[in-house]
Amino acid sequence: MSRFLAELSGPAAAEALTDKSIIVLPTGAIEHHGPHLPLATDAIVAEASATAAVARAAAQGIDVWQLPTLSITKSDEHSWAPGTLWLTPETMMQTIVDIGRSLLTTRARTLVFLNGHGGNVALLNVANRELRRRFGLRTFFMPAARVPSFDGTDGGPDEHGTGIHAGHGETSMIMHLRPELVDATKFEATVPAHIGDFRHIGFNGKPVTFGWLSNDFGPTGVLGDPTGANAAHGAQLFEDSVSFVVEALEEISRFDYTA
Repeated sequence: MSRFLAELSGPAAAEALTDKSIIVLPTGAIEHHGPHLPLATDAIVAEASATAAVARAAAQGIDVWQLPTLSITKSDEHSWAPGTLWLTPETMMQTIVDIGRSLLTTRARTLVFLNGHGGNVALLNVANRELRRRFGLRTFFMPAARVPSFDGTDGGPDEHGTGIHAGHGETSMIMHLRPELVDATKFEATVPAHIGDFRHIGFNGKPVTFGWLSNDFGPTGVLGDPTGANAAHGAQLFEDSVSFVVEALEEISRFDYTA
């Protein structure tokens, strides 16, 4: 049986879904990723991760289903760049609320956001509680890919904690998933190392965040160093990401609010 919910008929979906079913919604973006990566980078990663993880989790006996990828999302940090498509926070939140409400036509009550775009993180965490409060859904949020900012070890460049967009890891992953969409002749690093020198202000879990647009750091919209990216490294990053998602789905399948 297909694990893509939209490929089922309505009656088949009504029969297949139960109150134990987990619905996975991949969320990506259509946005500028420098001159070397496709606009659909985040959507490609989110969907590929979801498809691989859902299939593997289902094979392990987890009752999990995949929704079509939500590709046009909150990407206004790249709104300066041609090709970027984005929703306002209000539109995206209402879209998420509508999707959650629509799930009430089935018996499924667990929704997982599998997110491939950093600009969605804050909003989807708010949506977790919004859907819980409004509809009683069990809601979860997690990354579709676990791509670090590389520090000069393990064959990667030193991105000084700023490798968050179109850098070594993300470029390597697309070289693995869709190599025909990568233009290696246009690799160019943008690494604002001075930001990495701050103790508290920055990316990747530093406690003080700040408002930014992707061209604040340079004209390419890149934050990281894609030079040296390779498909083999991307394959390992993708496998690590899928393994993480499968493990998380197993925990979600037995999660309860009370002991």
